[in-house]
Parts: sequence; structure tokens; C-alpha cells
Amino acid sequence: QVQLVESGGGLVQPGESLRLSCVASGNIFRFIAMAMGWYRQAPGKQREQVARISKYGNTNYTDSVKGRFTISRDNAKKTVYLQMNSLKPEDTAVYYCNADPLVPAYWGQGTQVTVSS
Repeated sequence: QVQLVESGGGLVQPGESLRLSCVASGNIFRFIAMAMGWYRQAPGKQREQVARISKYGNTNYTDSVKGRFTISRDNAKKTVYLQMNSLKPEDTAVYYCNADPLVPAYWGQGTQVTVSS
């Protein structure tokens, strides 16, 4: 089993940056073997995947964040990161990490990101 804990959210102004972290505990071998994703859910909207990183480090992004967000992972630290630059009000959401494909048991509490002037 793997447990995931997200952190790094906050209140920022448009154009600013944040770096989110997702620390895994439990079965590290399973973590290393998994593709991981960052997901977000805004009020009144469905949860969406914004970034994905394979176990080999290959990355994919949803169109709305391409060129602004960067996903990375450090297997030695059991951590997945999401560097978010040039934040926009529409990026406001609760951000979660999870495996890809999703494992319902891995959902954590998420971290709130609010972009507002």
C-alpha cells in the first residue's frame, strides 16, 4: 500500500509561482513502478488530471497548463513535484496527487491553491 500527502499550496497573486510536493510512504517499490499524476478539482467542476509523469520520467500535460507547469519526481525522496509558474485565477482548485491510472485508495487530503488579486 502507498500513502500520499500533498503540500505546498497557498494564496498567490496572478503571475506568481508555487511548488507542490507529494510525499509517498509505504511500499516504495510500488511507488517507483507507478506513473504518477497531479489532479485538481475546482468548485463545481469535475476533477481533472493536469500533469502526468511515467516511471521513466516522461511527462504529459493538459493543454491549459502546458508551458507553465512542470511535473517531476525524485524516487530517492519518494516525492513528486508540481512547479506552477504564471499562475492564473482559473488554476484555483484543490490539487491532489495519485497514481496513473488512479487508485481510489491513494487519494489524500489535497492542497488548496488560490490565485487571486
